[in-house]
Amino acid sequence: MRQGRRDGFREFAAGRSGHLYRSACLLTSGDTHLAEDLVQETLGRMYLLWGRISRIDNPAAYAQAVLVRTFLTHRRRRSAAERPLGDVPEQPGGPTAAEGGDPALRLTLLQALGNLPPKDRAVLVLRYWEDRSVEETADAMNSSSAAVRTRSTRALARLRDQLGGSLAEFAGR
Repeated sequence: MRQGRRDGFREFAAGRSGHLYRSACLLTSGDTHLAEDLVQETLGRMYLLWGRISRIDNPAAYAQAVLVRTFLTHRRRRSAAERPLGDVPEQPGGPTAAEGGDPALRLTLLQALGNLPPKDRAVLVLRYWEDRSVEETADAMNSSSAAVRTRSTRALARLRDQLGGSLAEFAGR
């Protein structure tokens, strides 16, 4: 019985790690080291509760909620103010300029996301990157639907203010 549960968790973790990592990278504004730590902590928490979680209808959504809550908890800690130095490393398997990805646009958006407060960033990642409904986002963030709609509107406005005309220069490419 235990081996079956372990195998089930390994299969789940192998299938969801990449997706969780991409979401964590967006939440952390490209801090790949912190993203890896968040994914590891999320999977650790999932493993501890796997016997109960595996009976949930959508363990992937639960894992995403755990990731967001772990990120928000990390941001509340005073030690979370550390920032790594250097450039964001290229991610293997990511889109290249030849495939339609634009590295300059990606870096601009990551920087703009990084300037937003953590809860605003989490709302935007869940709503527009994860393509979640307002209700799903509210559940993941442990808040009301009205709060998510309000935060989403304000976060998008802040993002537009930050980016100003810089997105127009990329749109012409």
